[in-house]
Amino acid sequence: MPALTLTGPAGPLEALLEEPAAAPRAAAVFAHPLPTHGGTMHTKVVYQASKALGRIGCAALRFNFRGVGLSAGTFDEGRGEQEDFAAALDYMAEHYPGIPLWAAGFSFGGWIALNVGAADPRVALLLAVAPPLEGRGYDFSRVATSTKPKFFIQGERDEIARLDAMYRFYAKLPEPKELVVIDAADHLFDGKTAEVGDAVEDLLGDYNV
Repeated sequence: MPALTLTGPAGPLEALLEEPAAAPRAAAVFAHPLPTHGGTMHTKVVYQASKALGRIGCAALRFNFRGVGLSAGTFDEGRGEQEDFAAALDYMAEHYPGIPLWAAGFSFGGWIALNVGAADPRVALLLAVAPPLEGRGYDFSRVATSTKPKFFIQGERDEIARLDAMYRFYAKLPEPKELVVIDAADHLFDGKTAEVGDAVEDLLGDYNV
C-alpha cells in the first residue's frame, strides 16, 4: 500500500492509500480518532474500515492529522483538522476525477468527516463510526440537516459515544440513513474491529451513489 505525503494547510500530511485491483467505484477519505488520546491512521478501526473500503472497490485514503506521526503542525481542537480533511478530499478529487467522493471517520474523525463532508458539495456519502455526539462542544448541525446518504456504525456498549445518544440523534436525521449496531462492542471495538470492516462491507458493498 503506497505511502503518500499530502500538501496540508499546516505542512505535509502523512498518508496511506488503499487501492482496489480494478478501477475504483468511489474515492473515500477515512479520518482517525482524537490525536490527544492516541488516535492515528494506524488505529485498528481505521485500518479495518479502510481495508473494507478497498475490498468493495473503493480507493481509500487514511492520513495522520497535523502533529501526528510525520504530519506537520500541532493539534488544533478540530479547526485545523477539518482543514486537513478538506486537503485530503482535494487530493482524492484530483486523483480520482469523475467518481463519487466519500467522507468517513472514526470517533473524533467521524465528527470531522461528517462536518466537512456535509458541507462539501463534492462529497456524495457520509460514514461515521462511533461519532462523539455528547460533550466536548462538537457541533453536528451540518449533518443534522443533510440529505446526503448517511451511514453509522456503533458499539452497543460504547462508554464514550453512547448508543442511546446515537439513537436520539439518528431518529432526527433526514433520509437516507442507515445504522449498524455491533453487539457488546465498546468505543474502541476491542476484539471486534474486524466486525467494523464487515459492517462497512454490508452497508456499502452494493450501494450506488
